[in-house]
Amino acid sequence: MALDQLRALAEPGRAEQMSAYHKQSRPVIGIPNTAINDLTKSWRQTLDVDARVALAGALWQTDIFEARIAAAKLLTQARLRPDSPAWALIQSWVPDFDSWAIADHACMAGQKRLSADPARIADIAPWATSTHMWTRRAALVITLPFAKQNFPKPHELAVRDQVLGWAAAYVNEPDWFIQKAVAWWLRDLSKHDPARTRAFLDAHGTRMKTFARKEAAKYLN
Repeated sequence: MALDQLRALAEPGRAEQMSAYHKQSRPVIGIPNTAINDLTKSWRQTLDVDARVALAGALWQTDIFEARIAAAKLLTQARLRPDSPAWALIQSWVPDFDSWAIADHACMAGQKRLSADPARIADIAPWATSTHMWTRRAALVITLPFAKQNFPKPHELAVRDQVLGWAAAYVNEPDWFIQKAVAWWLRDLSKHDPARTRAFLDAHGTRMKTFARKEAAKYLN
């Protein structure tokens, strides 16, 4: 059983440390991230796509911290065919987001599916106006690949500008996680598109928190 395999990787005393660090109220087993990487890699090598999606869904439903991380890692790969069931499953997880570690791992899996089919940005657009803070944050984290392209195609530039529009609507929000996500997107964008980054900061930077504005401009000359 997959959960038994995860529990076998627990390290004494680690669960308490992880619970405190990640501020988790859900069960934490106490497994190093490298061990989860190795286990999920072995699952990906031995299970077909349907089985991986089914296992990821089952692991997520346990609401155990490392099981949710493992669920996301199971689906974090560029080549996944067919990938519509995986994309649907990842989207179904978003309303459950309540911690950065789980949300970021799930979004990394989502980044692969969005990069495989950029038209899926239409599925993400409603997230930007969600009442759920973690869903709004996820709209930026899952679209990070579009901030990192050196030679984006026209449709990819359109996504870049669309996400910057969402970020512009976020700058008035006081929440640290939202401000950090805006800064993260702009910081990554600045390495590949400094002109757009400067234009955003010129237009909206004064409304960002000081720490976020500094982080966003970190790599600008």
